[in-house]
Amino acid sequence: MDTLIFNTAENYELRKIADIIINLSIIGVLVLCQGLLPIHAGSTKVAQVTAPDFDTGQLKMKILNEFSPEIRQKNFDTMVRNKYPKATIVDVTGGVKHIKLTKYYNGKPVRINVVEADMKLAKNIELTPALSSGSTLKSRRTITTIAKNNNAIAAINGTYFKPQTGVPLGTLMINKKMYTGPIYDRVAFGIFEDGSLQRFDIARVQLNATIKGSGKIVKVNNINQPRMLSTYVLVYTPEWGKYAPQAPQYGTCLQVVDNKIVKTSANPLEIPQNGYVISGPKSMLYPLLDKKDSELVVNTNPDWKGVKHIISGGPYLVKNGEIFVDMTAQKLGAIGGRNPRTAIGYTADNNLILVAVDGREGSSIGMTLNELARFMQSIGCVGAINLDGGGSTVMYVNGNVVNHPQQKGGIPLSNALVLSKTNRT
Repeated sequence: MDTLIFNTAENYELRKIADIIINLSIIGVLVLCQGLLPIHAGSTKVAQVTAPDFDTGQLKMKILNEFSPEIRQKNFDTMVRNKYPKATIVDVTGGVKHIKLTKYYNGKPVRINVVEADMKLAKNIELTPALSSGSTLKSRRTITTIAKNNNAIAAINGTYFKPQTGVPLGTLMINKKMYTGPIYDRVAFGIFEDGSLQRFDIARVQLNATIKGSGKIVKVNNINQPRMLSTYVLVYTPEWGKYAPQAPQYGTCLQVVDNKIVKTSANPLEIPQNGYVISGPKSMLYPLLDKKDSELVVNTNPDWKGVKHIISGGPYLVKNGEIFVDMTAQKLGAIGGRNPRTAIGYTADNNLILVAVDGREGSSIGMTLNELARFMQSIGCVGAINLDGGGSTVMYVNGNVVNHPQQKGGIPLSNALVLSKTNRT
């Protein structure tokens, strides 16, 4: 780490604060130790108390690092240089770096683009999932269009999607609104807001949703997702499109407006702007057929209290700091080979890491999922997941696509993860 010399006027008060905190810490330890000494009446012996050793320089650095953006930025700069010693590093904005590097596997090159953000330093930066259309699911646009529509300084492609329609496949929550539910309970990336700071978590996500009607409760299997079983009860919201799909054989659809069931039909029903359509077998919807009221209650398992955004991918890459690639459990066994890759992760210090790996060309052969997991762990991720890859892999930084997707500019996408400036302080 570079040596920092605190000789500027603006850091004078910070130095005083650091010295006071250090002195109080030492005094507190001495008092605690003294209080633990046994007292013997009539004893004239004086116990020797030795305070624990303090590295006051290191403690002062930690305190100043928390209080001073200037010092934190300098430390971030140094950390990134040390972590990526042979890379090209470009400032995106304060606290955000774009790193370009090449690694070799079996003597063959792999081009990697990384965006790393110190979220404590970049408090005016926000990570959010974004739909290509902004509000509807059945749409596809390029990463450049999505990024510009969201005033993004950086972006990567997001979750898997149905190429024919653009509907995301897996959990997608934006601003606490559930757009699509999970598929095979695949792992997802949760984005939380803790005051002015975003923090992150990963977990396999299950849908915990019900429809309540006049005291009756019906389990909902999914929201705005393709039907996987004829026995499933599905809910379609206006984001799906104008009409819900036709009911399954021996099934029916219920149209709900302002929490009131207003229409029943086996044919496709129009999805009201102020409601939704329930679709499923009559045997499962029977408790609601003679009811007037309908309330949709949506939660997830785990119950991520305070979560603002969720985007799924799969499989895990790093879990609790350890490599953990569970392709089979998440029904993704066919994608483990060498391909272009997109990944997202976070470090123990809550730094955000976005990664795009080029592949399927002589100048960059791509990565296997196990290689990607090892790379994410090597750059400090304690949690990381794989996102949609292959032809979808693309990264955008400050107005340009910075990797080399197979299709120039990248294929049209259903959704993306965008890093944008915000007024949050």
